[in-house]
Amino acid sequence: MKHIIKGIVISVILTLALSSCGGKGGRTLGSATGSIYECLVVMQNSPLNAEQRQLVADRNLQPNDGSSYIEEVSSLYDVVRVVLGADMPCMPQKETYFKLMQVAPAQFDNLLKPTRNILWVDVDSARYTQVKVKLQREVWSTPQAVCHVQTPSSDAFFRYWLDNGEQIRDWFVNQEMTRQLRFYRAATDKDIRARLNKHFACDMLVPNDYMLLMDTTLEAVSTFGLTANTQVLWLCNNKGSLRRDMVVYSYPYTDSETFTLPYLNAKRDEVLAPLISAGVKGTYMGTEYKVFPPQLRVLTVDSTYTAEVRGLWKMRGGEAMGGPYVSHTWLDPVNARVVTAEVFVFAPGQKKRNPLRQAEAILYSRTQQYEKK
Repeated sequence: MKHIIKGIVISVILTLALSSCGGKGGRTLGSATGSIYECLVVMQNSPLNAEQRQLVADRNLQPNDGSSYIEEVSSLYDVVRVVLGADMPCMPQKETYFKLMQVAPAQFDNLLKPTRNILWVDVDSARYTQVKVKLQREVWSTPQAVCHVQTPSSDAFFRYWLDNGEQIRDWFVNQEMTRQLRFYRAATDKDIRARLNKHFACDMLVPNDYMLLMDTTLEAVSTFGLTANTQVLWLCNNKGSLRRDMVVYSYPYTDSETFTLPYLNAKRDEVLAPLISAGVKGTYMGTEYKVFPPQLRVLTVDSTYTAEVRGLWKMRGGEAMGGPYVSHTWLDPVNARVVTAEVFVFAPGQKKRNPLRQAEAILYSRTQQYEKK
């Protein structure tokens, strides 16, 4: 999976066209239509030929077992859908990256142009000799992201998408994250941001509806072998049956294997088990390893090497509770310590993609403010 923060790296010509918020020619743009993580695909659909089907098979470009949709990839739109509409990893129920709609170019009228996310595949052999991509914002509405693929043929687009589809998907995800951060920036909690700076030499756009549950230094706990003097900040946004939590903790950097998945998994269990419990006595926070094992990828946030772990949490010891989590871990070289910021969601009986993505956006707002503590 390609890195969201690194952006789009493509092997064909990339044209980045950023439209001003006021629209072309200074015109005022209306509000975008559609919900977050919805995308309109504008393209002419056609069945795959034998050669294309073989390439799909060679790339193993098929839905996973139990996917949100199970149709065979047999058409050009299927090739797009199996990427943009793929299931998000490490979710307790099947939820796709994007909810998709598809229309032919002739149906792409003024009613549909304000859609917040649009993938527009423009096939014209008379105008285009090679694949070009325009990544645009605020073209017909605001906020809006438009990926305009100009291609001389459907086959040229097909081959381009096989190599770059995930990167286009990541770009759309990044646009939704950016919109969320723009919303957070208007109303953040100054006290919590000051605590982040004081304890962890960083800043994040924590919304002002997050409550402070804990700001402390944990000592060694023999039951779990917790590292002594672990600094912990625990925040919570609890709205009815939907709850988002954020935990930030740090510990000394002593092991070159710190940024490996086994080490980060063990450290998560070590820190959160004695910290987070439920209503039943003896329950404690754990990590799901069997059904959907945690996944690690490396990315860059504020020019800092960051290990992202995505997985499922669950209560052990008697309470039936669980949900998805995402963590970012980085090195504070000035203070020779490792810092982890994690968000996790508890929303029984509800879809979890959107609340998780909204909480996850906070992690991407991080800026470093290294100074000796």
